[in-house]
Amino acid sequence: MSVDIERLRQSLDGLPPPQVEPPLVIVCGLPGAGKSFFCRKLAERSPFVILASDTLRKNLFPSPEYSEDENRRLFPACHALVGELLGKGIPVIFDATNLLERHREYLYHAADEAGARVILVHVEAPPNVVRQRLLRREKGLAPQDNSQANWQVYQRMRPRREKFARSHFVVDTSRDITAAVDKIVRTIRK
Repeated sequence: MSVDIERLRQSLDGLPPPQVEPPLVIVCGLPGAGKSFFCRKLAERSPFVILASDTLRKNLFPSPEYSEDENRRLFPACHALVGELLGKGIPVIFDATNLLERHREYLYHAADEAGARVILVHVEAPPNVVRQRLLRREKGLAPQDNSQANWQVYQRMRPRREKFARSHFVVDTSRDITAAVDKIVRTIRK
């Protein structure tokens, strides 16, 4: 795993300055919900390193298959990197589906270990909007999109979502997200 963590670490471009009690923003949502879009908008307003699982996966697996074997390597390395960065005071946005509470628990623990604040954000959009986005993705019309998940993946993952055990923000990316981003930025700066 240390080799995987090192590869992910080397893929990072410029880190924001360290902070006391750095925030960890855990972004959760189904494929096509607009997680990466939300992350970019939040990072425009507040200094963060964005750890996007789709991008990091491609660093470990140049032709990803999204298999369980890949997940067993990717996510422990991501979680370890999150903990390492938080331990150095670096504010982190973790962009992944994060649909299961037991997976989010790893991140809560990393934040607790580092004395970081957790901000949990559930990103969503109506299924018809998601379907349109995923069709654009399949046609190569979403150049900033690193995910390969399609409508079938969305449908397979949708029933697997688990309720949040902690308070969280809900952001509907089919609408203007400015007010939601503003509210989260205010929470981060408290």
